[in-house]
Amino acid sequence: MSARIDRRSFLQRTALVSAAALVIPEARSALGFPANEKLNIAIIGTGGRGSSNVGDVGSESIVALCDVDPDYCKPIYKQFEKARKFTDFRKMLDEAHKEFDAVVVSTPDHTHAVAAIAAMRLGKHVYCEKPLTRTVIEARAMRLVAQEKGVMTQMGNQGSASEGCRRAVELAWAGVIGPVREAHVWFEGGNSPIDRPGDSPQPPEGLDWDLWLGPAPERPFHPTYIRGGWRNWRSFGSGSAGDFFCHTFNITFRALRLDLLWSQPSGTIRVEGTASEVHPESYSRWALVRYSIPARGDLPPVKITWANGGPKPPAEALRGRAMTGTGCLLSGEKGAIFSDCPWNTQMELLPAKDFEGAQLPAPSIPRSPGHHAEWIQACKGGPKPFSHFGIGGPMTELAQLANASALVGHPIEYDPATGKIVNCAEANALIHREYRKGWSI
Repeated sequence: MSARIDRRSFLQRTALVSAAALVIPEARSALGFPANEKLNIAIIGTGGRGSSNVGDVGSESIVALCDVDPDYCKPIYKQFEKARKFTDFRKMLDEAHKEFDAVVVSTPDHTHAVAAIAAMRLGKHVYCEKPLTRTVIEARAMRLVAQEKGVMTQMGNQGSASEGCRRAVELAWAGVIGPVREAHVWFEGGNSPIDRPGDSPQPPEGLDWDLWLGPAPERPFHPTYIRGGWRNWRSFGSGSAGDFFCHTFNITFRALRLDLLWSQPSGTIRVEGTASEVHPESYSRWALVRYSIPARGDLPPVKITWANGGPKPPAEALRGRAMTGTGCLLSGEKGAIFSDCPWNTQMELLPAKDFEGAQLPAPSIPRSPGHHAEWIQACKGGPKPFSHFGIGGPMTELAQLANASALVGHPIEYDPATGKIVNCAEANALIHREYRKGWSI
């Protein structure tokens, strides 16, 4: 059995936050928001991935655009000529916050949290790219501030809206493959451990390098840091884990109800990471991380591996199916659920012959109008989006624990209830960092 992709779909399993509880100062409340009225949206980060997000919410009213490099964003700025333009999102939020209801954040990882949290503190709904943040503590703060303010949020792992993701999750929840005690997630992309450049050319005309750095430690400009190059640098990005963990790990996280580790704490998570090398500035060619997850309600403990850059599970884990470069595999007592799509937008049951002609449960999870559309609808009083920060935050914590564990050199025990590594005080320094003056969450 195979469920093929539909990237414009919706998976909802959490309760709708009461609109009456929302507190949205100086902006229209979701309570009574006319469904046919356009949402006023501000965009923080309009180049690269940001330009795509602008297109996905472009049916609404784009009233403000912010980017540290306006020259790079000229096509978007020209498309929305009437929108107010800013280079510093702090100034935009200070001067124009009465003019918009929601914010889309598409900056590099290191400025996600400072931008999104500042917006949420003003009562703005927020759509933020994945990984939600660059550090564990930032991810926790994003979740808690969203919860406190009652705003509608969505993380940008678009596969959450797909038919394949929804079907995999509902089949796992229905017990089709039985209890799951082992899972494997692997992504073929690795990184490039390199030293910091020694030269410091001038930034491109129009780029405000100081604003681009944001909360990160000061350093001279170099072109290797921008236009997507930031992903490979520990100061700015999260490596392959940051880039694809929240995509490729998506089915695993949801199907195994790992969110319960935060909402109903039941013990610590053991994380043991190894890597091809440890570099202080950049990420390794490959990494392999083993999670030991405690029971969640009636769900048994489970061991999960995350790998990027080459390592793969034992061939027999795929139950006769050919090995793939990327995969997500839930291994149950009665069979397995498998996706070879990095975005988890398709799935199949293994071994395929065991499920030929099987009577499978009917769909039980609502489908999506589209990943961005469901967020927009939620901002207007509709159902809570599936990848809200209550899900995206914990998923990002796991992703960033993978990066931290590879640096430690021994297993760490992480307590989701407190947000601390309980067996190594020094390792707690890896789950956050001090910001430069003028930046905070």
